[in-house]
Amino acid sequence: MPVSRDFPMARLVIRLLPALAAAAVVVPAAIAIGQSAPEGRPLLPDLDQATPSGLVVTHVGSGSGRRWRLGFRSAVGNVGDGPLLIEGRRARVERAMAASQVIQREGAPMEEVPAAGRLRYVRSPDHQHWHLLGFDRYELRRPGGRRALVEDRKSGFCLGDRYPVSAAPPTRAPQPVFTSRCGLQRPGLLGIREGISVGYGDDYVANLEGQWLPLDGLRPGRYLLVHRVNADRRLRETSYANNAASLLLRLRWRDGGPFIDILAECPDTARCRG
Repeated sequence: MPVSRDFPMARLVIRLLPALAAAAVVVPAAIAIGQSAPEGRPLLPDLDQATPSGLVVTHVGSGSGRRWRLGFRSAVGNVGDGPLLIEGRRARVERAMAASQVIQREGAPMEEVPAAGRLRYVRSPDHQHWHLLGFDRYELRRPGGRRALVEDRKSGFCLGDRYPVSAAPPTRAPQPVFTSRCGLQRPGLLGIREGISVGYGDDYVANLEGQWLPLDGLRPGRYLLVHRVNADRRLRETSYANNAASLLLRLRWRDGGPFIDILAECPDTARCRG
């Protein structure tokens, strides 16, 4: 079994906005808050996908019903010019919130860009709060293959400033800003704000809220474990070049159990080669 690496894991809490109006909000493709057209240079985030780490093999069930899982830590840092800021709103009759990305601009009001995704209140044994769906995705595939053999079932992400990134840009926020638990035990919220400040990152430990992939049925051999943030590119960034990272793994089975060896670590690419 692989050796886990420890990372700082400060789980902090975001201040929530007051509940917003219950009426549905209709917005054009891009609007500027406080003016008719956006002006000034946009201060966009740059989401940097960390290489998967903290691998651990576990099982659920017993006997013939035993199932094996590969758990892992995932982390995404913001090394851009401005914060990732997500604004969620919903009408009272709607179960999910429509997410907009709010973008800061130099010397100008902020710009709100709709269709950034959805936020859903998730009830699980680990957490009960509002998640941005599809923020980070995980998969196992064969080296050189284009098709995922195993994909995640993650329920979403509660975004926040959980740890400082090691290579902080000059625009780093002096202290954490997004420190909430994303509406913990507040399913009736009509509005919420989540995000990641410049120079900070959001991370999840192995096996927490879907931080795992099933191993049953996979043949022995080499596999790529790929983590990818903002896969659908709904969120505007300064660059998408660092949105994926991967590990080259070797899977072995012995006495009915899986063993994982890490052969190579590959930041900033989904095509890890050993």
